[in-house]
Amino acid sequence: MSESSSNTLQYRFDGPEDAPVLILGPSLGTTWHMWDRQVPELTRQWRVFRFDLPGHGGAPAYPAGSVTELTERLLATLDRLGVQRFGYAGCALGAGLGLELALRHPERLASLAVIAASPRFGTADEFRQRGVIVRTNGLDPIARTSPDRWFTTGFAATQPAITDWAVQMVRTTDPGCYIAACEALAAFDVRAELGRVGVPTLVLVGSDDQVTGPAEARTLVAGIPDARLAVVPGASHLVPVEQPAAVTDLLVRHFSTAWQPGYVESSTGQIAIPAAPVKPAIAAQPQPRQPVPIAEIAPPAAVPSQGTGHTDLYDTGIKVRREVLGDAHVDRTLADTDAFSGDFQELLTRYAWGEIWNRPGLDRRSRSCVTLTALVAGGHLDDLATHTRAALRNGLTPVEIKEVLLQAAVYCGIPAANSAFKVAQQVIREETTPEE
Repeated sequence: MSESSSNTLQYRFDGPEDAPVLILGPSLGTTWHMWDRQVPELTRQWRVFRFDLPGHGGAPAYPAGSVTELTERLLATLDRLGVQRFGYAGCALGAGLGLELALRHPERLASLAVIAASPRFGTADEFRQRGVIVRTNGLDPIARTSPDRWFTTGFAATQPAITDWAVQMVRTTDPGCYIAACEALAAFDVRAELGRVGVPTLVLVGSDDQVTGPAEARTLVAGIPDARLAVVPGASHLVPVEQPAAVTDLLVRHFSTAWQPGYVESSTGQIAIPAAPVKPAIAAQPQPRQPVPIAEIAPPAAVPSQGTGHTDLYDTGIKVRREVLGDAHVDRTLADTDAFSGDFQELLTRYAWGEIWNRPGLDRRSRSCVTLTALVAGGHLDDLATHTRAALRNGLTPVEIKEVLLQAAVYCGIPAANSAFKVAQQVIREETTPEE
């Protein structure tokens, strides 16, 4: 069965109706079919629930711009189906939903497995830059390079059918929903909250994953009180596709031994939570010659407490400044700040970014149009380059930026617009040319 509205997700069930529910969450650019090889074995014990992200796999294109919103849509779908408690395994963005569930809705979660996961996926700049590329060139450049990010070189070379499947899966995704999912990943950051994940957690990663590799996995294990680490050799980012038997075995072992019963009220009125089970060593899948361990167990580690601090115009301003201009630009600017320029940078952050850019009267696209025009009029070409990049990040297309500069030519003068076109043309080439 599959259905979707603007606040729910497209889904399907497999397995016996009376079995406990196990949810499998997909990564960005994939569909529920990335889990096809796991389903036959998992449905021996669980009723497997899979879902598609908005605009993926033919699902209705209702973009969701945050992991929180995606999680709420998943819960709304489950509520409609009467599913209250479940196990959850997710890959990459799907793993982000799992961490969100563990932190915001722990009463719903019996056990958790996160694959190719991180408490923060790269940098905000990386995902917003990907959004710029998709907005300008469509999804084809991302689709063509997906196998390089998802699979090891040997697997991609020997499995052309799967490689082609991966490319076509991305190509058929709705671009607007893909961009919104990039924004969701750009904003996701639970590094300071890992100590509050209270369910048994398996952290699974491919040894050759260059996107979210073993280093990110170890960060999760160090921060989550009851977490185990499994490293799968010969696998990259889409571990369930590249090493399906190993992943299936790990999931079966984890969810069979670490399924935490629901909260039960005792006679004293307290909530009794069962003790964590003894952590079993997770065995390797046999190899042709000699077994190779695919898991290592990391001891729990406490996450240092962090003060909440207070939010003021500077805090708001630096956040907006980074979202619009990018972390790299802001970091360079702040690194160059000294005693002489520090007061000015604080004034700029508080007033321009904390107040003006944060006002609700205009959206950021409109503010970019106004800013570009003003910079053309003033001949501020260095700032024009910076704000051309910002305009792309704020959702303006190169065609729209061209129209802004043509409009400015009429009211600011041809020589000013001539200089502006040269600057903007160079920036657009740099920002929208896909990496090979």
